[in-house]
Amino acid sequence: MRGAIFSPVLFTGYWLLGIGYFMSATIPNTQHPVPNILALETSGRIGSIALAQGPTLLEARTLSAAMKHATELAPTIAAMTAAQNWAPADIHHIYVSTGPGSFTGLRVAIAFARALSQATGAKLVAVPTLDVLARNAPPDVTNLVVLLDAKRGQTFAARFQRTGPNLTRVEGPTLVAPAEIIARARQHGPVWVTGEGVDYHRDSLGDAQVLDKSLWPGLAQHVHTLGLELATRGEFTPRDALLPVYIRLAEAEELWRKRQGLPLN
Repeated sequence: MRGAIFSPVLFTGYWLLGIGYFMSATIPNTQHPVPNILALETSGRIGSIALAQGPTLLEARTLSAAMKHATELAPTIAAMTAAQNWAPADIHHIYVSTGPGSFTGLRVAIAFARALSQATGAKLVAVPTLDVLARNAPPDVTNLVVLLDAKRGQTFAARFQRTGPNLTRVEGPTLVAPAEIIARARQHGPVWVTGEGVDYHRDSLGDAQVLDKSLWPGLAQHVHTLGLELATRGEFTPRDALLPVYIRLAEAEELWRKRQGLPLN
C-alpha cells in the first residue's frame, strides 16, 4: 500500500525539482572508507539538512519556511554542497528520516534521495523519524514518549528508555491514544513527552513532563548520527524499498478507498 501512495507521477515531479542540481552526476559511487554523507529530515513542519564526512558533521541548515520542503530542499542542498566543493557524485551515502510524519514532507525528501541515488549510485539508509526525535532529549531523560498527531484522538507514538548513553526504543512506532502509551511508560517511572503531537493532546498527558518546545523538531544531524550507525552495520536500504512509513493511510486516501469498497490495509 505504501508503494501505491508513493506514485510514479509524484516521484517524477520531485525528480524534476532536483534535476538542475544533479543532472551532471553520471559517475557511479564506489566503496569509500570515510563516506561523504547527505542527511535529510523533512518529516515535520521545519525541515533540516546536514552534510558530514563519516562521523564528522560539516554543516547543518534549517529550511527557512515551515512546510516549504518542496521548494527549498534542492537549492539548499546545492548551496551546501557547493560550499564543500562537492559535486553530486561526491555524495556517497544519503540518510533519510522516513516517518511517520508529514505525508508531503516525507515524500519530498525520499523522492529526491532516490533520484540522486539513481544518478550517482549513492547508498541509502532509512532512519526512523521517532528515533530521530528522541535524540533531542537531554541526558537526564530516562523514560520518554514521542508523540506526533494522527488526528481522531490518536497519535503516532513510540516509547524509549535509557539503557546507556542513548535512549533505546522499546515500543512503536504505533498508532495509539496518547494516554495509553503514557500509562505503559509510567510503569517504568517518571515520564517525559516530546514531539509536535504534544500541543494536540495536552489533556491526555497527565503528570508527564513536557520537554521544551525547542526540542520537538527533528534534526538532520541526528539523522546523520543514527544513519551512520545503521550504515556501519551494513543496514543499507535498497532504492525501491526507501518509502515513507505512514502507519496509516492519508485521510484522503482512506476516504477514496472507502468509497471504492477497498480495504484500508
